[in-house]
Amino acid sequence: MSDVRVTVQRDSEREERVVTTGTTAADLFQGERSVVAARVAGELKDLAYEVADGDAVEPVEITSEDGLNILRHSTAHVMAQAVQELFPQAKLGIGPPIKDGFYYDFDVETPFHPDDLKRIEKKMQEIQKRGQKFARRSVSDDAAREELADEPYKIELIGLKGSAADAAEGASAEVGAGELTIYDNLDAKTGELCWKDLCRGPHLPSTRAIPAFKLMRSAAAYWRGSEKNKQLQRIYGTAWPTKDELKAHLEFLAEAEKRDHRKLGAELDLFSIPEDIGSGLAVFHPKGGIIRRVMEDYSRRRHEESGYEFVYTPHATKGKLFEKSGHLDWYADGMYPPMQLDEGVDYYLKPMNCPMHNLIFDARGRSYRELPLRLFEFGTVYRYEKSGVVHGLTRARGFTQDDAHIYCTKEQMADELDATLTFVLDLLRDYGLTDFYLELSTKDPEKFVGSDEAWEEATETLRKVAEKQGLPLVPDPGGAAFYGPKISVQTKDAIGRTWQMSTVQLDFNLPERFDLEYTAADGTKQRPVMVHRALFGSIERFFAVLLEHYAGAFPAWLAPVQATGIPIGDAHVPYLQDFAAQAKAKGLRIEVDSSSDRMQKKIRNAQKAKVPFMIIAGDEDVANGAVSFRYRDGSQKNGIPRDEAIAEILDVVERRVQV
Repeated sequence: MSDVRVTVQRDSEREERVVTTGTTAADLFQGERSVVAARVAGELKDLAYEVADGDAVEPVEITSEDGLNILRHSTAHVMAQAVQELFPQAKLGIGPPIKDGFYYDFDVETPFHPDDLKRIEKKMQEIQKRGQKFARRSVSDDAAREELADEPYKIELIGLKGSAADAAEGASAEVGAGELTIYDNLDAKTGELCWKDLCRGPHLPSTRAIPAFKLMRSAAAYWRGSEKNKQLQRIYGTAWPTKDELKAHLEFLAEAEKRDHRKLGAELDLFSIPEDIGSGLAVFHPKGGIIRRVMEDYSRRRHEESGYEFVYTPHATKGKLFEKSGHLDWYADGMYPPMQLDEGVDYYLKPMNCPMHNLIFDARGRSYRELPLRLFEFGTVYRYEKSGVVHGLTRARGFTQDDAHIYCTKEQMADELDATLTFVLDLLRDYGLTDFYLELSTKDPEKFVGSDEAWEEATETLRKVAEKQGLPLVPDPGGAAFYGPKISVQTKDAIGRTWQMSTVQLDFNLPERFDLEYTAADGTKQRPVMVHRALFGSIERFFAVLLEHYAGAFPAWLAPVQATGIPIGDAHVPYLQDFAAQAKAKGLRIEVDSSSDRMQKKIRNAQKAKVPFMIIAGDEDVANGAVSFRYRDGSQKNGIPRDEAIAEILDVVERRVQV
């Protein structure tokens, strides 16, 4: 045995150690139960890794991002073992970690039933308690094919090492690049093989190191994410470092389910997506239409106050426009197929509004005196999303963008971007979103147009603009579209979920493709800078985000019904109808429940409809020219004069506050 010198790295602290050959990462962090793996020279290693002379070794805590991924991927293996113990004919697909959990795909004759998931989870608990050891070993491609001859999907993955694996859904977690490895699950007492799987790793030391997990649901999934491949059965699960964290996550999911905009949309009669129309194509019902109209009207007013000019463009156009813009080169797969009209000319439903806005800019000569020119449109676009990703209003096939394109001089660019981002954030705050961070997406070195110098200048300009807002700024290296860098506004909703909202994006591509010009002060022709800006992203998606953020209990200014009149008896209906007419004359949206239901049932109905105010009237109220207020939280004020009651509702509406 000889001495081995290693460095243990913890954040900014470094500790030099001298150990003997054969020392493992587990030995270095003995007694530290939260450490589940090690990072050596930037690579994740199992705790069984034997350190070498000169290694810099960093502990990986189970609560870190890498630690959670290792926990969840290890739990996915336990799930796959449980499935094959219960369903011996099941063939293995892939089982990567995902946000907050994991999944594993299986080829089985019959789709999994909820009762099957209960049996699988129970079997997983048995495996977890056995404390089976995860043991890594390297194998050649040929040896792996021989060992896994009964697993056709694993055989296919062996041929996908490297970039092909990275491109295939979840495959890199199995094979990655370089050498192939198999993980054996070994009996804690006898060392006998219990199960094995092709995997890049790393894994937890043993199944006993899995603290808390739960299986969630099963669904159909195409092998490697392609509709051309066979449909497999996917089981989703979640795993956490403690039982308390698992419990908190399940409670969060239950709350998120209550807030699901599809569920609330049906319960509150706001919108639907009829099968007769098609997947991803929504219709708004009257109450949903009111919310949408109010959202749009307020946005229009704010845009007008900020110097935007409204334009309108058609839903379809000749294909040559999208050839000119480049969308047929870059986005053809996401566009609806063409319609052949006018003796064989291809027409497309538009996926974006920007090419048409460029035609408006180019319809006549432009002077520097007109810049910045801010064109704005509520423009409906169509994108043929795959059926597997269509999700209510948040991922639709037809939606309306609140789309703006700003044309300015290069000298105006920084100020215009600053004003645009400030406008965006202020307007989002008006709708009740307040928790933001910004993301700066920079050039993809493999996919971009324009010079490096132009990209550097534009990126630095965006960075300075973002930093002026005083919000956290998160880098997104390589995340920009081919035509320019962008700032994305990310917001957290009432239960802490992050949504991407607005984007502000510079474009070097379209002004060149459309040969856009303006006449400068010296009489020369110059190319304008083009800024793309979508504030809501789409009306439909923003509607869904607000619906979930407020759990359907919109603030009074957005609520489809701002107040419901509830008579104590039938004799009080005319009095409340007169009150409602007075309130409507002031612009309020108020209804009177004149149904035959008892008063308490009417109150429950208004609560279920999440109406901000209930206006109750009985004999005493009628005699005094007053009403009683019942608020959404159940509190109540009695004997409020009618004019004061209307004034209070108007005040809450105008201040756009929640009650």
